[in-house]
Amino acid sequence: MTISEGDKLPDAELMRIGEDGPETVSLRELTKGQTVALFAVPGAYTGVCTTAHVPSFIRTKDEFAEKGVETVICVSVNDPFVMRAWSESTGAAAADLHMLADPDGGFTRAIGMQFDAPPAGLVGRSRRYAMLVDDGVVRTLHVEDSPGTCEASAGEALLAKI
Repeated sequence: MTISEGDKLPDAELMRIGEDGPETVSLRELTKGQTVALFAVPGAYTGVCTTAHVPSFIRTKDEFAEKGVETVICVSVNDPFVMRAWSESTGAAAADLHMLADPDGGFTRAIGMQFDAPPAGLVGRSRRYAMLVDDGVVRTLHVEDSPGTCEASAGEALLAKI
């Protein structure tokens, strides 16, 4: 079942690199009592993800904050080491975006957003989407039809719906 507007996010454990190395992050705790912009990409360091999707949320982060969005989260089916390096290379770390790894794709499968593109070397990855989450409940959801497109899921498109 694919997650829909009005659904509650599952209590997933994602990962990041903290001061002492890899650490788990409870998505429930991260979104509890907050308004959050959450977007997902098919893969760190891939073309559109790096040149369009992450930059769109870096550009709009302050505007999201002005509209009450406390946290911007990027999720990818990658390991936390890759997510940290990608965060630093894109400027997402400096912009204070939370770049979280879904190493085994558990969260991605739980919300029905998994996809495979073997010719591109992408297996068990996430579809490209963006959502506005209020206290763990999906209020707005934009899913791209093609993983190579970043229009409906761009920061500007999600911001326009607030």
